[in-house]
Amino acid sequence: MSIGHTLLGLLESGPRHGYDLKRAFDERFGHDRPLAYGQVYSTMARLLKNGLVEVDGIEPGGGPERKRYAITEAGITDVETWLTQPEKPEPYLQTTLYTKVVLALLTGRPAADLLDTQRAEHLRLMRELTRRKSAGDLADQLICDHALFHLEADLRWLELTAARLDQLAAEVAA
Repeated sequence: MSIGHTLLGLLESGPRHGYDLKRAFDERFGHDRPLAYGQVYSTMARLLKNGLVEVDGIEPGGGPERKRYAITEAGITDVETWLTQPEKPEPYLQTTLYTKVVLALLTGRPAADLLDTQRAEHLRLMRELTRRKSAGDLADQLICDHALFHLEADLRWLELTAARLDQLAAEVAA
C-alpha cells in the first residue's frame, strides 16, 4: 500500500492535521497495522517537499505547532494517476514458506510437520477473520474476504505440496 497516496486521497475531502490523517487512516485501513505518528509526519514532509500538499494553517498547541495540510492540484493529479494504474499481481514465486519446506528437506528435518504446523496457523487465522467478518461492516467484510481468499489459496498449496512431498524430497536430494 502506498501510504503517501492514501494520505493524499484522505486529504481530498478537505484539509487535516497529521493527527486527523492518522486517525482516518487507522479507521479505514490500519485495523491490523496502525500507522505510526512518525510515519505520518515523515510522509507529509516528503509530500510537502514534492509539492503534493501545502500547509493550510498552523495552530499553536500544548506541544509543537499543529500544521494543517491541504492537497494541491499536483497532489490530486498524482492520486488520480495512482488510482487508475493497475496493481502488479504478485506471483509469490519466492515465498518464505516454500523456502522453509525446501530447507527442511535439504537439512533432513520433517517438512511434513512444518506443513502441518503452517496449515494449523492458516486455519486459526481463517477462523479469526471469519469472526471479524461476521461482526464487521461492509468494508471490514471485504478486507476479510480478500485475506480469506488468499489464505484459501495458500491452504490449497499446502495440501498440494504435502501430496508431492516425497517427489520434492527426491528432487531436492538430487
